[in-house]
Amino acid sequence: MTDSTADSAAATSAPAPLFDTLALDPKLLRAVADAGYRAMTPIQAKAIPIVLDGRDVMGAAQTGTGKTAAFTIPLLQKMLRHENTSMSPARHPVRALVLAPTRELADQVAANVKTYAKHTRLRSAVVFGGVDMKPQTAELKAGVEVLIATPGRLLDHIEARNAVLNQVEYVVLDEADRMLDIGFLPDLQRILSFLPKTRQTLLFSATFSPEIKRLAGSYLQDPVTVEVARPNATASTVEQRFYGVGDDDKRATVRQILRQRELSQAIVFVNSKLGAARLARSFERDGLKTQALHGDKSQDERLKALAAFKAGEVDLLVATDVAARGLDIADLPAVFNFDVPFNAEDYVHRIGRTGRAGASGLAVTLVTRDDTRLIGDIEKLIKKKIEIEPFEIEDDRARRPRRRFDEERELAPRAESVERAPRRAAQPPADPIFDRPYEPSPSAAPAASDAAPAAPAAAPARAAASPNIRPKRKVAALLGGGR
Repeated sequence: MTDSTADSAAATSAPAPLFDTLALDPKLLRAVADAGYRAMTPIQAKAIPIVLDGRDVMGAAQTGTGKTAAFTIPLLQKMLRHENTSMSPARHPVRALVLAPTRELADQVAANVKTYAKHTRLRSAVVFGGVDMKPQTAELKAGVEVLIATPGRLLDHIEARNAVLNQVEYVVLDEADRMLDIGFLPDLQRILSFLPKTRQTLLFSATFSPEIKRLAGSYLQDPVTVEVARPNATASTVEQRFYGVGDDDKRATVRQILRQRELSQAIVFVNSKLGAARLARSFERDGLKTQALHGDKSQDERLKALAAFKAGEVDLLVATDVAARGLDIADLPAVFNFDVPFNAEDYVHRIGRTGRAGASGLAVTLVTRDDTRLIGDIEKLIKKKIEIEPFEIEDDRARRPRRRFDEERELAPRAESVERAPRRAAQPPADPIFDRPYEPSPSAAPAASDAAPAAPAAAPARAAASPNIRPKRKVAALLGGGR
């Protein structure tokens, strides 16, 4: 395995190379310029020439450093030789396959591919679960050169014979470590078995684990390892703060930091879907425009929540780790780890949502006494000592008078009721006729209850009985006695 490691000192002193220095088609250069990019990031400067040379690549870079463009632009350049204007689906087979672990990341990669390929005749499509397969099937049947997919939905299309992958020349495994974390290894193995043996394979991730290296050894041919930062490192542009707080004070801490730092937006990460929904409702009651993003949301709801957040219509996005991988939200000022992540690598990906593309960002982690082991795991991963600072929650003086006023308003009716109680309990003037006990009139007939007990009524005569009723016979007569 060939290693290509970046010299950090040279990287900081040398100016960033420009895109127009690469051997790229003018149509791609125009699309890159339209997107507002001139200089390449370190991962792009190192990976793009290697991909253009046809080598397999293992790319490790901090989240937010442009990994998507590092593989998208050179692959589009290599596929321009297949560009054509034919309407026949047979002339547009799948040439490049990009696999992503989550729907959100797949959708984002697809948007980037369309941006860079907008001046070409290359077609692209994205398929993921949670939505109807029919529109995806129609798009695949029409023919696409670049297919971006999540593993599960791609297998559905393969089994339905909607996706034919026997002409794939390029494969990209984006955020491969996350795909292994959520159990996609069997699906990956099945998908790769449908592909031609001769292909170029690229593996990109923010973190490298021993499992990832074993995967690369199985499916990559003599790959070049491109590392522009120490593996599992966090971006230097992100200010990381760890505050020791109690569970009951976490929400107040987030509100206070938002107010003190004058933060317009933030992502708040939690560990459970139920916790995300509850916390979002709580922040809504606090007057913050909040959306929840978790796995129980439909794909349409998740996309709408992300779109509203990117458009600035939402203040807080309360999310599980489904949103922590690869999402590119421009100029996000801060992220909050409301819960310390169970997986230390998720910490790197969570805080990578801010401080992207050289911008500064803030990452706040709220730590309780039960999080000691999880904090130790993060320290081991990022190889940095974590200092947990105490956080003093300021008295909300603006709310105290209102609470006292509310309490007085609640107590006032009670005091008034106590004062008015004797007046309500006062008896009306006495009425001698109304209050006199009942006395029967001497001339009135005696009541039925006062009359003497009447003699028992005589038994009705037998003659008066119905002729259809037979007289009763004594038991003794039935037994032969009773004479």
